[in-house]
Amino acid sequence: MPGKNIHVVPTHNGWAVESEGGAGRQQRFTSMDHAIATGLEKARRARVELLIHGRDRQIVERSSFGNDPRDVDG
Repeated sequence: MPGKNIHVVPTHNGWAVESEGGAGRQQRFTSMDHAIATGLEKARRARVELLIHGRDRQIVERSSFGNDPRDVDG
């Protein structure tokens, strides 16, 4: 069973890194850059996808570190 994707999401006073289905468990950061760096490392270790959300909560960037369901080159 593949791992759960990692999300970097905005909070009311900063940014958070959370796993899908994590039941509210988050690592919180004041800096988006710090949250992204932490999220990247977690996604690499878990070989899952990292999804970065903007302030409007829309996904602005995604990076896959394994278990890529799409059949594309690159």
